[in-house]
Amino acid sequence: MDFVLSELCDQVMTARAGHKSLFVMGGGSKSFYGNYRPVTPQDGHCLLDMTAYSGIVSYQPSELVVTARAGTSLAALEAALAEHGQMLAFEPPHFSSSATVGGCVAAGLAGPRRMAAGGVRDFVLGARLLDSQGRMLSFGGEVMKNVAGYDVSRLLAGSHGIFGAILEVSLKVAPRPFEERTLRFEATQQEALAHFTQWRGQPLAVSATCWSPADDGIGGHVTVRLSGAPPAVRNAVHRIGGQELDAAQAVQWWASLREHTHPFFGRGRPLWRLALPPTAPVQDLALPTLLEWGGGQRWVSGAADAQAMRELAQGLGGHATLFRPAGAAVPADGVFHPLSPGVAAITRRLKQELDPAGLFNPGRLVLEL
Repeated sequence: MDFVLSELCDQVMTARAGHKSLFVMGGGSKSFYGNYRPVTPQDGHCLLDMTAYSGIVSYQPSELVVTARAGTSLAALEAALAEHGQMLAFEPPHFSSSATVGGCVAAGLAGPRRMAAGGVRDFVLGARLLDSQGRMLSFGGEVMKNVAGYDVSRLLAGSHGIFGAILEVSLKVAPRPFEERTLRFEATQQEALAHFTQWRGQPLAVSATCWSPADDGIGGHVTVRLSGAPPAVRNAVHRIGGQELDAAQAVQWWASLREHTHPFFGRGRPLWRLALPPTAPVQDLALPTLLEWGGGQRWVSGAADAQAMRELAQGLGGHATLFRPAGAAVPADGVFHPLSPGVAAITRRLKQELDPAGLFNPGRLVLEL
């Protein structure tokens, strides 16, 4: 791997010397996400392919920690963890068999279990970063104290590679639950939100929830996953009720939600992601809507006015992202909700500290950076 690392450093230095932008790429499974544009030799930019820098560096099952290189296949890492009865608790989506660990962290996306376990940044312990001077910087974990007063390793989650190329990442892992069962029952969206609120106030072993609209557009279904010790799961089943899905059907259902293979996420339509307080009321958007994370994540399928979506989300205390344009007009300031002044200032400071040359992934997260 030393040769591969040396090659990556050389590519960074060459791009810097030629005043060319450098776009970091793993398996490309999430290339649609963010302010992405195809990179060709004719446009004066360079592609930094991280897939060759792969492999699990260290794995200590007893310590619940794994360190992997950025180009490591996400599927291979999860398979290695499964051999020891462990998992990535935030359930990162793959979207393709080519998904890598570096891309998983850079995209910062989590799956259905995020409501109970936390997001990607909650599991990042440390990271190594290749900066615009060809240096390898280490942050977090057991390696060295963070700079600039920030937990940089965790800030890399969801950064879309604008601060540098992630080389390695150390992640907390979690034991797989002793038992999991999935229940389903009919409910309107309003009724679903009421159930979610009720469950949050009770000591129930709920690890994932979803409300999905019915095929006819009238009503819908609540699907809830229960995880934990058998007595806790049995207690939750008794309290919640509903029809239980068989194990195989349940696995397939949650996988379809995690990987966006569920019919709701039809690839031919634009897809909006609204991050809202779980207590936010039902919104009459006249577009198909699916709820996750107890109402904290709401997917809206179809073309919508960007300004209206942003104003709606912000008025409810959240934000809106054009997750997948699918031919829809991209807002002039990008697909992400504009950063608040404080967050924007921190982002600019970190960009200046870690990538003063403005080399990595320009515009991918924030158009002007």
